[in-house]
Amino acid sequence: MTLNIAIHVFDGVEVLDFAGPFEVFTTATRMYTRAAPAEPPAFNVFTVGRTRAPVLARAGLKVEPDHALVSHPPIDCLVVPGGVVIDELDKPDVVSWIAHTAPATRITASVCTGAFLLARAGLLDGLQVTTHWEDVADLRAAFPALQVIEGPRWCDAGRLVTSAGISAGIDMSLHLVRRLHSAALATRTARQMDFDWTDNGVV
Repeated sequence: MTLNIAIHVFDGVEVLDFAGPFEVFTTATRMYTRAAPAEPPAFNVFTVGRTRAPVLARAGLKVEPDHALVSHPPIDCLVVPGGVVIDELDKPDVVSWIAHTAPATRITASVCTGAFLLARAGLLDGLQVTTHWEDVADLRAAFPALQVIEGPRWCDAGRLVTSAGISAGIDMSLHLVRRLHSAALATRTARQMDFDWTDNGVV
């Protein structure tokens, strides 16, 4: 069965925060199809924006979302990247979409400051979470009900998974491939990407 992986994109999103997970899940699909060409793809990866209008990622990269908040396929795994999230936190429709979408997913995950969006949506209270080292203090101050820890590349709280900054999203995404498919596929994906997987997380 093919699992749908949705990655939220928005103005100010950190490029590697969304491109890293995109690369992991699409590479995993390529590796799986290479080994089992008669089987359905492992993952179907797409981006979701507030609308279909292009967004400007951090540093000016233009990204055209595949789908809008009001119209997208069912989501098995939602990835919420970080970057400059101040404006996103003040968009009730975005926060509401995250809050209502997450319970229907197998896993909802954040990269870097994407944890602020999951927290604003009320998803992380009481959980061990992490974010970029530079934003740990701010996350603790803004959301005191969270158990914010610094050091691990990712924190797995079951249906909610958070990662540290930027490149840690790749480590977390490989962990998600392991959870959603298999350790063998995650290892093969890291090898294909020539990526030194830092499998340092908290469960």
